[in-house]
Amino acid sequence: MTKTKKLINAPEDIIPQLVSGMVAAHPDMLMREGKTGRAIVAVDGPRDGKVGIVVGGGSGHEPAFAGYVGRGLADAAAVGNIFASPSPEQILDAARAVDGGAGVVFLYGNYTGDVMNFTMAAEELEAEGTQVRQIQVADDVASAPRELRSERRGIAGDFFVFKIAGAAADLGEPLARVASLAQKANDATLSMGVALGPCSLPQTGKPNFEISDEDMEIGMGLHGEPGVRREKLASADTVTDELLDSILSEMAPVKGDRVAVLVNGLGSTSLIELYIIFNRLKSVLDERGIGIHHSWVGEYATSLEMAGASITLLKLDDELTRLLDHPCRTPALTVGTTEGAVAGSAHSLRRAAKASDSAVKTKAAAKLKSDGAITPAIFRAMMQRAGDEIIAERDWLSELDGVIGDGDHGITMEIGWKAVQGALANAEQDETIEGSCKRMAKAFLDAVGASSGPLYATAFLRAGAAVSDRLNLDAEALSAWLAAALQGVRDRGRAEPGDKTMIDAWVPAVERAERAAASGSEVDVMNAARDGAEEGMNATANLESRRGRSAKLGARSKGHIDPGAASTWITLRAMAATLAEASTAA
Repeated sequence: MTKTKKLINAPEDIIPQLVSGMVAAHPDMLMREGKTGRAIVAVDGPRDGKVGIVVGGGSGHEPAFAGYVGRGLADAAAVGNIFASPSPEQILDAARAVDGGAGVVFLYGNYTGDVMNFTMAAEELEAEGTQVRQIQVADDVASAPRELRSERRGIAGDFFVFKIAGAAADLGEPLARVASLAQKANDATLSMGVALGPCSLPQTGKPNFEISDEDMEIGMGLHGEPGVRREKLASADTVTDELLDSILSEMAPVKGDRVAVLVNGLGSTSLIELYIIFNRLKSVLDERGIGIHHSWVGEYATSLEMAGASITLLKLDDELTRLLDHPCRTPALTVGTTEGAVAGSAHSLRRAAKASDSAVKTKAAAKLKSDGAITPAIFRAMMQRAGDEIIAERDWLSELDGVIGDGDHGITMEIGWKAVQGALANAEQDETIEGSCKRMAKAFLDAVGASSGPLYATAFLRAGAAVSDRLNLDAEALSAWLAAALQGVRDRGRAEPGDKTMIDAWVPAVERAERAAASGSEVDVMNAARDGAEEGMNATANLESRRGRSAKLGARSKGHIDPGAASTWITLRAMAATLAEASTAA
């Protein structure tokens, strides 16, 4: 496969350099806040008594999301890794920087990782006394039928929902009203896209899906998720008609209605093509007697260098029209003038983030059960080996994900496990297994975000808590550790066996481990878990996905191993190998 070319430095420096570059390019509009370095805040947006608007999501969609930070629109954006949700800590940095005492609204696309991470951040903010509302943008008509609209993913419709919410907050509306208007915009916004060619992740340099020169993917998602169907490439007018038909059949506008229009390029589509699409779009709307109040044509929500475009319509009433026309000034969008705005308020609002105690507490070893072959040192060695093997299998995991997802699972796992390895390297020799689990959870969550961050963090925390009374692990305690990790993933991700997720590897792993624990050794338990995970992983190839991004594929997801199940198997395989070696050495 041909490697793609990108003007980058080191792949691991992409996001910090992106943030630094944006802030440096727009110092009159943007500044960076918080310890994570991932919160971009409006210089003159936040102020006392105003509802704070926080948007966010994965990088690679520029100018979304940070490009919409500025007076009259978003007050801050939390910046995630490529195609991955920001972590709760990154979101909290953004939220605390814009909290003016009137509450905060989170706006983001309806993806599992974003929902998990923003929800965890909201829970922490609410525990601190800040009111939070959340709106998940769900405008993509291709990703779910009308009766399952809440399951749709968010694509370029973010543009209109952000604009309406930002205007309402800038006008001083209270929290409940801002959230209500944002939801109203969300309900009135519909989109559909087409992809002609793939993008490539900077870390791999490989296309994240394959499509022939003669084909197009109707309904493609922003992360390279396959669309609803693959068809032969057609003319611009034919494609425009097909996208519009899906939107208009659901929106059902009548003669005299007004809409706002966004024709959006996905990264490498020329303006020539986008204007040709708009030309046909206007003809169709004119024939139906539907007025265009305002239109935008260009790149507003991209997918790295993907070839393709999307069409978004916002059905307007007088209220939404006033908010759409309200002035704003951001790097990616300026409407009207904000010269009368109160400037510099964010500087006076810089609230010191409430210090979180990140120190890992260690219980007195004398009070803990010490029978069992797995000492804290051996446990940490098992986790270090898991990281090594995940990193070694990064490309395979990404290839699995590229078929049914967005192609970044291996990269995400590498980032998370490298963070875990670094955190464990700083652990004290007498740190308990529970303490190391807390350390691992924080490291993974802070580094990754995405859906994997909350899932793995919850798994580590629950597993550690399940053995909090132990210094060493025996066979039963190891089985309990594994079972608690599984329950953490199930509780956080709401997935069940048969959904084609990591749960399908974890469940047989735990079932076999529990049987082995009744009469076997710690090595027996770990080997049983490894074998159960492998069996479950292989079985996912016969399943139709019901959770996550791949659920949109329906029957097209069959025939492919789930990447989350694969990374589960790799992890348990590595843990088993380390434990077996330690047992032999003893």
